[in-house]
Amino acid sequence: MLDEADDIHPLFHGAPKTTEFRKLRKRLVQNVREAVEQYGMIEPGAKWLVCLSGGKDSYTLLAILYELKWRGLLPVELLACNLDQGQPGFPATVLPEFLEKMQVPHRIEYQDTYSIVMDKIPQGRTFCALCSRLRRGNLYRIAREEGCSAVVLGHHRDDILETFFMNLFHGGRLATMPPKLVNEEGDLFVYRPLAHVAEADCERFARAMDYPIIPCDLCGSQDGLQRQQVKTILDGWERNSPGRRQVMFRALMNARPSHLLDPGLFDFAGLTRAAGGGDGQ
Repeated sequence: MLDEADDIHPLFHGAPKTTEFRKLRKRLVQNVREAVEQYGMIEPGAKWLVCLSGGKDSYTLLAILYELKWRGLLPVELLACNLDQGQPGFPATVLPEFLEKMQVPHRIEYQDTYSIVMDKIPQGRTFCALCSRLRRGNLYRIAREEGCSAVVLGHHRDDILETFFMNLFHGGRLATMPPKLVNEEGDLFVYRPLAHVAEADCERFARAMDYPIIPCDLCGSQDGLQRQQVKTILDGWERNSPGRRQVMFRALMNARPSHLLDPGLFDFAGLTRAAGGGDGQ
């Protein structure tokens, strides 16, 4: 699958030549292509705002989208975007320099949401919900300003599984982050092309490419996060039964409303028996 001329885009410059890396790259391309096609993400001629945090997942997302685009499998325009949220110590020059070097069209936006989060959230509480809401609002605004039809996020398979179990354990509902949705205003798609990609593959790819990874110290420094607790549980299951994560993920794609308990999804009251049946003979 991969070309002998190897570097199809500056994002792949210096890619390892090992068989292991080639298999990883091929798997990532296949996983992303599958999600893009399965969930109907492609609108030919559309423009996507690809959100880049500087983490391993968003670097992987950006690179694989460019590979699909180069192969003629993603006929959309890509605009990378980083929202600098004003965290103290955030290395503000890393992403602009990287994107310039990689010849990736981009927009860097500065909005000090960090101060708002620190002011509004009481000490000891987690920042994630408010931080995410403020970030998402700014990204929607930027997408509109840039004429984009979709905001593209780097959530992978493990994020989706963790969100499912957080909703199950703490929210009392069966729900997760879908690969495709429309925002509340109805004017933008939100896509997650890494929906079928394992977090471990993102980690291997970004490290092998030596991308300049930026950690999220705002939430990563907090102990006792619900997501981290769920991740620890899933890690334990995976250690005891390798492949468990993939089995659980497939279950999210194989829902059977008649075998659950939600009368809003299935008409239990309307179930009828076949005429003459059930006489015990």
